[in-house]
Parts: sequence; C-alpha cells; structure tokens
Amino acid sequence: MTNRNEDTIATRISRILADRIVTGVMEPGTKLRQDHIAEEFGTSHVPVREAFRRLEAQGLAVSEPRRGVRVASFSLKEVREVAEMRAALEVLALRHAAPHLTPSILNEAEKATTEADNARDLRSWEEANRRFHRLILTPCGMPRLLAAIDDLHAVSARFLFATWRSNWEAKPDHDHRSILAFLRQGKTENAAAVLGRHVQRIGQKPMKNTSGSLPSTFAIVG
Repeated sequence: MTNRNEDTIATRISRILADRIVTGVMEPGTKLRQDHIAEEFGTSHVPVREAFRRLEAQGLAVSEPRRGVRVASFSLKEVREVAEMRAALEVLALRHAAPHLTPSILNEAEKATTEADNARDLRSWEEANRRFHRLILTPCGMPRLLAAIDDLHAVSARFLFATWRSNWEAKPDHDHRSILAFLRQGKTENAAAVLGRHVQRIGQKPMKNTSGSLPSTFAIVG
C-alpha cells in the first residue's frame, strides 16, 4: 500500500506523463522506462508504478508481457467507442446537473465557449472546451461519473492533438451555444440531445494525416 506522500508523487507523475501523451510529445509505442522516470522525478519506483497503473486505467498506456509499459496506440474503432461512452455519460451527468445550474455557472460556460472560439492555438482551445463541459456537468454531484468523464476527455484530447497538431484553426462552436440556450430555457432534454450528438461527432470523419505519423486521423469537435 502506498503512503500519502507516495500517492501525491504518483498523482503528479501520472498527470505530467498524461499531458505528454495527450499532446503527442510521447508517441504511441514509446516505452515508459520506470528507472528513467523515477530518476527524472527524484523518487523511488513505487509511485512510478502507481502512476503507470493510473495511465493504464485512463487508456493512455498498456502493459505488455516481457515488453513493459508503453504508450497506448489507438484506432478509429477506439475513437468511436470513446465518443459513444462520452455521449452516454455526459448526457447522464447533464440531466442530474441541470436543476443545479445557476445563471452564474451558465455565464462562465458561455465565457469558456467564447475563449474557445477565439483560441490562438490547439492547447488553448482544448482547455477552454474541456472547461465548458466541466462547468455544465460538475453540478451533477456524482464524483465517480465525473472522474470517468474526465478520463474520457483526456483520451479525446489525445485524438484531437494527433489529428490537428499541424493544421488546426478555431471555429465557432454552435452546439455549445445551442446547449446553453436550451439550459437557460429549462429545456434539459433538448440540451441533452444536442450534447449527445455533439460528442458523437468524434471520429465520424477519417482524414489523411499531413504529418504521415498515423495512417488515418479523426475529426474531433467535442
């Protein structure tokens, strides 16, 4: 069993490694070397192993017999699976969150959407987009559900960076504004329907990767 200090270190290591994987700094198939990472973070192997387990639980790493832990690859099938899961879980969260959404929360969500529309780079857009989803879903008060959604967002972000790293450009998100309009009118089911369709657009349009690092990449809009 890890102590609290080791758990804190493991959390930090897994967060930093997840960011490297999501943004493409660490590419699919890259070996995660326990000794190198322990040395980098000035710690023992115990929190590093725990960090690896967390990355595996997020679908960002895989443990292979005799090959150790590597950055997970992904396919169009996996992209669509994540989209289906996110749609189902986010709609569930929104239905529970809607009665607790205040005008202040909705205004913050609109601000996040505006920031995403005006983002100058992909990372800024992804952060603003994720903040929008968190703002409208967090009031559901279901921490396990929200943790699962957070993990799926990380995987979605990874697909996004793989697809648009070189030729991304910001576009107005009409779905987000439609969701907000319905929520302000108290039309939860209409908002949920738009949210479900919005998220499921992930992976619907395979396209050629300009960098050539993947055989195909995926449309990510949610």
